[in-house]
Amino acid sequence: MKVIYIDTLFLLNLAIDYALTVMCAQVCGVRLRRVRYALAAAVGAMYAAAVYLPGLDWLGRAPVKLAAGVIMALVAFGGEQRPFRCAAVFFAVAAAFGGFIWALTLAGGYPAFDMRTLVAAFALCYVLLRAVFSGRVRLAERARVNVELTLGARTTQFIALVDTGNDLTDPISAMPVMVLCPHAAAPLLGANAALLELDAVAFVETAADIPELCGRLRLIPYSAVGGGGVLAAFRPDKAVVDGEERVLLAAVSPHVSGDGYEGVI
Repeated sequence: MKVIYIDTLFLLNLAIDYALTVMCAQVCGVRLRRVRYALAAAVGAMYAAAVYLPGLDWLGRAPVKLAAGVIMALVAFGGEQRPFRCAAVFFAVAAAFGGFIWALTLAGGYPAFDMRTLVAAFALCYVLLRAVFSGRVRLAERARVNVELTLGARTTQFIALVDTGNDLTDPISAMPVMVLCPHAAAPLLGANAALLELDAVAFVETAADIPELCGRLRLIPYSAVGGGGVLAAFRPDKAVVDGEERVLLAAVSPHVSGDGYEGVI
C-alpha cells in the first residue's frame, strides 16, 4: 500500500511551485513579485494535498487540474501587462518540469516522488531554460521600480528599469532626468497627447502653449552609442518612485520601453 504524508507533500509542492513561478517570471522578463509567487505556490500546494484526502479524489481529474493551474497563474501573474502570455509560459515551464521527471523516472528507475528525481529534474529544467532564455533572465534580474508622475489633475503610473549608468541631468539646474516612453507620458497630456509624436524641438515649442507645461519644458542633450541628440523633458508636479517622492525631470523617448517596463531611471 502506498503511503502519502500530507505535510511532506504540501511542503514539497510549495517549494516546487514557488520555484516554477519564479522561473516563469524570469523567462517572461517581468519584474519578480515574490509575495504573489508564494501565494500561488500555496494554492498549488493546498490543491496537491487535497487530492489525497478521503472523498476528494475527484480533484485529480484533468479539468480540475487545469482549473487549479489557471488559478495559480492568475494569482502569480494577474497583475502583469500580459497575464495570458505569462500564464501560457507557466504551463509550458510546468510541462517541461513534468517531462524531465518522467524522463528521469524511465532512465533511472526512480519513483516520481523520489527526492533525487525531483531535485535532478528541477536542476536540469532550470539550467536548460536559463540557457535558452538567458537574455530574458538578465532582464528580469535588473531592478525595477514603480513610478507615479503627476501633472495638474492628471497622473500616470508605470514601471521603470533602474539603470545605474544613467547620468542624464539637466545642464542648467543639474536636476536628474528619467526617461519614459510616449505611451507612459500620454495620460499626463490628455487631449494633447498627439504632441508626443513630434520631434523634441517641435514638442517643446508647441507644448509651451499648454498651461500645465508653461515654464516646465527643457531640451536635454544626450549621447549614446549610436549617436546623440536632444530629448524633450518637463518637470512634473510630483514624482513618486517606489513610494519615495523625488525631484526630477521626465524626458520622453520612444526607445526606452520594453517587455514589462516603460521607462528608465
